[in-house]
Amino acid sequence: MAEHRQGQAAPDAVLTRIGQVVMLHHGGDREEARRRLLDLWTEIGEDGDALHRCTVAHYLADTQDDPFDELAWDLRALTAAEEHESSLEVRALYPSLHLNLAADYVKLGRSEAARTHVRRARRAAGALGDDSYGDGVRAAISRMELRLGEGGFGDPRWD
Repeated sequence: MAEHRQGQAAPDAVLTRIGQVVMLHHGGDREEARRRLLDLWTEIGEDGDALHRCTVAHYLADTQDDPFDELAWDLRALTAAEEHESSLEVRALYPSLHLNLAADYVKLGRSEAARTHVRRARRAAGALGDDSYGDGVRAAISRMELRLGEGGFGDPRWD
């Protein structure tokens, strides 16, 4: 991934560019964000870095209008993550990836598939840090569990 110089990771230019596009999307320009993310997807290519493909697909899903397209991009993100799963950065993405898939399946009326992914999100949540990102993802998992009628952590169905 990033080069190391004197003990510090060098910035990853592709992740920086992805972050800039995400800020554009959060600023309300969904169409332009989708266009730029698609350009990055093409630039990275099928054989590009799995973390980059995972991240672009993860955010591209959020720019989709059609729930089936959103699901397809979230599945691409998970596939790329699975190719790079030894990475700490990717393990920390699994809870969010599975949570997004659960939300996709809810939109499509596929509650069992949604339950499967919210359970996977909960199991993967141990990789989250004790920070605002981790707290936010854990809270979102809890909300999805409630929405789906799941008992949450400690429920025997989680084992």
